[in-house]
Amino acid sequence: MPASHRTRQVLRYLPVLPAVVLLLVFLAGPVLWAFHASLTNAGLTGRHARNPEWVGLDNYQRLLQDPVLPLSLALTVLFVAGSAILGQNVLGLALAVLMRRARPVVSATVGTAVVAAWVLPEIVAAFAAYAFFSRDGTLNQLLGRLGVPETDWLYTVPMAAVILANVWRGTAFSMLVYRSALSGVPGELTEAAQMDGAGAWQRLAFITLPVIRGSIATNLMLVTLQTLAVFTLIWVMTAGGPANGSTTLPVMAYQEAFKFGDIGYGTAVATVPILIGAVFGAAYLRLLREQRP
Repeated sequence: MPASHRTRQVLRYLPVLPAVVLLLVFLAGPVLWAFHASLTNAGLTGRHARNPEWVGLDNYQRLLQDPVLPLSLALTVLFVAGSAILGQNVLGLALAVLMRRARPVVSATVGTAVVAAWVLPEIVAAFAAYAFFSRDGTLNQLLGRLGVPETDWLYTVPMAAVILANVWRGTAFSMLVYRSALSGVPGELTEAAQMDGAGAWQRLAFITLPVIRGSIATNLMLVTLQTLAVFTLIWVMTAGGPANGSTTLPVMAYQEAFKFGDIGYGTAVATVPILIGAVFGAAYLRLLREQRP
């Protein structure tokens, strides 16, 4: 390979070098530290906080025997599937399609209302959701006017409450992604299908969705990984309760590390969603590569 060609290749990657360095420092660095800590008996306080000892895979053996792990895994899958894959993705696409057909005033109003929940700080959105679903909250007050008995939603159906709250907060991202994708659908294709007698659902299923399938895969990957890491919303609303009824993997890791003071075991728990996210990311990236012409 000529030296000039190698030089051009190096220069082509120089603009992304700062981003790569930042990712290595602020993303790969903490991940590697967490994996290292999971192989020790590091504690939050006490002797093991100053001088942690190497324990190898003991934390992972303990994790496999932990009775909370299967429940936490199931709740994490339920939370991601319900609030990201089905909730945010489907609702975001539906809003994007409807807003394209609505009047400008209606579209702007709906868009502003949906985006408002997304731009709120997560802690503020979490307290707002807690105030809505709590026993004395807005939902019970509205249902009380209809004669519906008062229900403690955060106690009886905690996962349903946090799933709906996360859908409310995160749908705006999917809506914006799909609005941008729909603007790239050639108008002549939908017009030709309409002239051939295709209905609205047929145009959506056989023209619009195939055209934007790349955006669908990208959005699925992003909202899945983002939802997999949600902690603040669940912790503020339910703190993982009642009786571990909403203890997803991030909540379980936080409890073990900072509530019980076992940093080593807590980071071992935290590696599980990291591995799950890596599997999801690899699957979506492979799907994107297969969709390239």
